[in-house]
Amino acid sequence: MIARMFEVYSNDRRGILYAIASAVLFGASTPLAKSLLGDVPPVLLAGLLYLGAGLGLGLFRLVRGGLASGASEATLRRRDLPWLAAVVLCGGVAGPVLLMWGLARTPASSAALLLNLEGVLTALLAWFVFRENFDRRIALGMAAILAGGALLSWGGTPEIGVPWGALAIAGACAAWALDNNLTRKISAADPVQIATIKGLAAGASNTTLALLLGTSLPSPVTLGLAGLLGLASYGLSLVLFILGLRHLGSARTGAYFSTAPFVGAALSIALLGERPTMMFFVAAVLMGVGLWLHLTERHAHEHQHEHLEHDHWHEHDEHHQHEHPPGMDPRGPHSHPHVHLPMRHTHAHFPDIHHQHSH
Repeated sequence: MIARMFEVYSNDRRGILYAIASAVLFGASTPLAKSLLGDVPPVLLAGLLYLGAGLGLGLFRLVRGGLASGASEATLRRRDLPWLAAVVLCGGVAGPVLLMWGLARTPASSAALLLNLEGVLTALLAWFVFRENFDRRIALGMAAILAGGALLSWGGTPEIGVPWGALAIAGACAAWALDNNLTRKISAADPVQIATIKGLAAGASNTTLALLLGTSLPSPVTLGLAGLLGLASYGLSLVLFILGLRHLGSARTGAYFSTAPFVGAALSIALLGERPTMMFFVAAVLMGVGLWLHLTERHAHEHQHEHLEHDHWHEHDEHHQHEHPPGMDPRGPHSHPHVHLPMRHTHAHFPDIHHQHSH
């Protein structure tokens, strides 16, 4: 199936791989973060995870800056700052706190699959608020994922009261869905810079809040483990996710990212000894069908490229035939402000940063 998809979308292989790799890294965080909640309260753990991401990526940026020669990724500009602030607030503050609070009250395997709701909500916002295109196949896939999430949150066991843990995780998904769509607005910029700023800002705010509430810092070993987990599952995962947004758009990247809960659920069962229920398997099948519908989608039609000026990391393909500043080598990947002239053609494509046209 993956090979067939790559054959159809040969120019978007990197975007698909970025999104799936991001999902694997983030999915692994669910059971591993659950194992740390016994020693670290939810708000503090959310802060430590993002601090690990921000500090680790910040160190990488320093090393990369010292070693790099020639062009690099496009940097954030002043017009990007409002979008970045909203991204930090939604995805870096609200989302992690809600997730950690919900994880403390929900089995990790169930919580992992509930996180599929992030893809559904991401797509709904992309389609109906940010006007990203979709078709029947994509809508059916999202419906299957949503049905699986609903079954999982019910769990087959009637309970009196409100399932606060499941609702908190759903709230985290909603915060991250808005974050995903807002991040698409700045995805042409350096993803490491975006993830570093988000990690440091979100980590500092959540950690400060936890300390003000009287929470004590855990042992140095636990601090180190939380930092490493945050670097991989929040930092590197976010960098890859932003690259996926650049190539695929919000809804499709969110769909591929829906593989994350399956990774988390498998690790929860293997590492934490949780026993899956029959409802768990039914939900997994529904979500798997939804993911398959997304992975096998094909979108191709004649479309018009309007005049566009922007700056991002690129190579010379059919969409990048332009002049270069003096002294810049155009043969390899590079970034600089460039102009796209109007053009009409037909090919398979996703709603990436060059294909945001009407249908």
